[in-house]
Amino acid sequence: MGFEIFCATLIALFLGLIVTFSGYRLFLMLLPIWGFFFGFALGAQSLQLLFGVGFLATVTSWIVGFFVGAVFAILSYLFFAAAVAIVAGSLGYALGAGFMGLIGVDWNWLVWLVGVIVAVVVIVVTFWFGLQKYAIIVATAIGGAGVIVGTLMFGYTGMALAKFVDNPIRVVLNDSPVWTIVFLVLAALGIIGQIYATRGYEIEAYDNRI
Repeated sequence: MGFEIFCATLIALFLGLIVTFSGYRLFLMLLPIWGFFFGFALGAQSLQLLFGVGFLATVTSWIVGFFVGAVFAILSYLFFAAAVAIVAGSLGYALGAGFMGLIGVDWNWLVWLVGVIVAVVVIVVTFWFGLQKYAIIVATAIGGAGVIVGTLMFGYTGMALAKFVDNPIRVVLNDSPVWTIVFLVLAALGIIGQIYATRGYEIEAYDNRI
């Protein structure tokens, strides 16, 4: 492992730990970044299914990914409700797609559709029952745990970077029982830790910034 990769790995692990255990408190700072990366992956994956190209295998997929990511990032910054919806949607999408991979379904339109359906369900449930805080906590804990374990896998098993960006949680769940257990333990500790650390603390929703 070269020095540059070593440093990048340490940075990724550090950021993953912060998101896992402090995602709710840092939510307002994470909004545009979270929105961009989720939109980037979703846009590239959608193009992959529509035209049968590899994930990030063409310039067009990069352009579409950047465009959708930019739109999501802007919406996250301008509208608090949109930011919560995007975070909740990313949680549902990752869980839906990850579950399909866990039961042995290869990536195809059905996995994408299940991910989208679960994303919509999670968004509706979040707003209907007023679970915005807990949706953010669970999403950041799971996302951060996915980054941590995915980074370790990238360093030790040579996992392709594009595959990691595609859906790190699905990659982790598909790789091995050991990585799955590590991921689940980290996510659970992150959720419990954030709930305990934010007792009595609520993010104040900002006014629309337009």
